[in-house]
Amino acid sequence: MYTEIILAFLISAILTLLFNWIIKKSGSSLYTSIRGGTPRAVGIAPFMALLLFFPPIYSGIVALIGIFAFLDDLVGRKKTNMLPFEIGQLSRGIGMIAVAVIGFFYIGPASILIALMIQPLNIADMQPGAACSTVIIMCILALILAIPLGLSVYYIPLVILAACIGYAPLDYKGKIMMGEIGNHSFAVALGIAYAVLGGVYGSVSSIGYSAGSFLGVLVLFTLSLFVTAFIRRKNLNIFLEERLEIKNPYFGDYVMDVLTGGGLGDLLRKIIIGKREIIIKRHTFKILGFRRLVYNPYAYK
Repeated sequence: MYTEIILAFLISAILTLLFNWIIKKSGSSLYTSIRGGTPRAVGIAPFMALLLFFPPIYSGIVALIGIFAFLDDLVGRKKTNMLPFEIGQLSRGIGMIAVAVIGFFYIGPASILIALMIQPLNIADMQPGAACSTVIIMCILALILAIPLGLSVYYIPLVILAACIGYAPLDYKGKIMMGEIGNHSFAVALGIAYAVLGGVYGSVSSIGYSAGSFLGVLVLFTLSLFVTAFIRRKNLNIFLEERLEIKNPYFGDYVMDVLTGGGLGDLLRKIIIGKREIIIKRHTFKILGFRRLVYNPYAYK
């Protein structure tokens, strides 16, 4: 087992350097102008490491989201006259649905929550090192929770942790970006780790594997939101106050941004709210982050 963990780290680290160089030299759309020029989608390196060393029963689910996510990276924010949303958003949405539906046959109802894990990791990836920090912290927590269950439960979070640490140094320096393929595959891999951990706890208790798996993902998914919001709190405070004009935001607003921010969240708001503006006045709801939850950019167009 430990040989595979070391190999996952080495392959992720080597491929990160290789893809960083290739994307820089290629001059493709994956080389962005952000921070003076930053290769995007270098997360293909840990994605490949995960595919090589993830348990075969679950690696197909990671591969599935990776394919749709990489298409999102390649196409980006392009639109067509036939669709009311970006092609990348469509690809991401199809990938999430595919994970939820196909994953159901391997994981059970927890696959729905695993698909939703993509949102917070996608938002975390907007800040250098934030997605890596979330993955590392949550893997360490999963390993701590696995201590009473024995070594067999350790493997999946260890593989994720090794792949992330191999990739992370350049990301922390702001020299590369995971891209959708990186944050999506880490999100689904983490969700699977939560499901397995919760399932084993459910098996040794009275609730059963399936219910334990669902509860495990639900609890750790929620904790992932809080971890990401805490890591990004300074950037989110600036974003909410200056861009969205949500004055004196609460931590609940940070959590809601992590849960519902970005293009996909705004698309859902457009469908549900339309062009209405909803004003939150009750202080309790403000603390819980409802101002960010119902902030509708389409109301100001």
